[in-house]
Amino acid sequence: MVEIDLWSMISRSSLLIQFILVILAAMSVTSWTLIFFKLVQLSRARKKTVLDLSTFRRARNLLTAIRLLGHSPASPSYQLALKGMKEFKRLNKLDTPTDNLAGFFIENLRHGLRQEVSFLVENLFGSLSFLATCVNVAPFIGLFGTVWGIMHSFYAIGLLKRATLETVAPGLAEALITTAIGLAVAIPASVAYNFLMRMLGRIEMALIEFVAAFLKRVESELLAPIGAHGGIKHHVAAS
Repeated sequence: MVEIDLWSMISRSSLLIQFILVILAAMSVTSWTLIFFKLVQLSRARKKTVLDLSTFRRARNLLTAIRLLGHSPASPSYQLALKGMKEFKRLNKLDTPTDNLAGFFIENLRHGLRQEVSFLVENLFGSLSFLATCVNVAPFIGLFGTVWGIMHSFYAIGLLKRATLETVAPGLAEALITTAIGLAVAIPASVAYNFLMRMLGRIEMALIEFVAAFLKRVESELLAPIGAHGGIKHHVAAS
């Protein structure tokens, strides 16, 4: 079995090939660092959203649920709950139509909370776009290095005016290094990107379930007692 002296091949390659390899190495290190960071971040966010949804559903009432979620201010669910209450109070100050009042509040709250979910998911997505860039760009950077290396090899062969296996093979092998490393960068990034996007999708679904549970509680605890308490403003103030 023939051992490949990779370092020797890289050291003999042209400056452009070495520069391309440096770029690919930097992309590889950055992508792996990002993969581990996002894996930890999204795993924690996933567990937190599921736990918060369970806590919210078990709470005695809406205000108690928000206080329980407030033990973790960085929780996406807590931020959603705060956004929902702020939006409810803002709508409460407006001149709202008297007919279908509950529907007006619920629809506006749903719209505002869905926007907040999109904002939170976008923040969690963050630098995942770099992995997508590695998936799409790294193979082409490697291919460019290979094409350049092959051109350089054939030019050298032309100067020698003879083409034997001994003169052709080393140059072609050196040229193919960049494609191999480009694929080595792109394949793990592709697998990790798809896996992390599935995790992010589960987090988004959990947040949407939280929005549904929040709206249900608002409708039953803040909107349903309107007639019995003399209006929304009186009921919110009493809460």
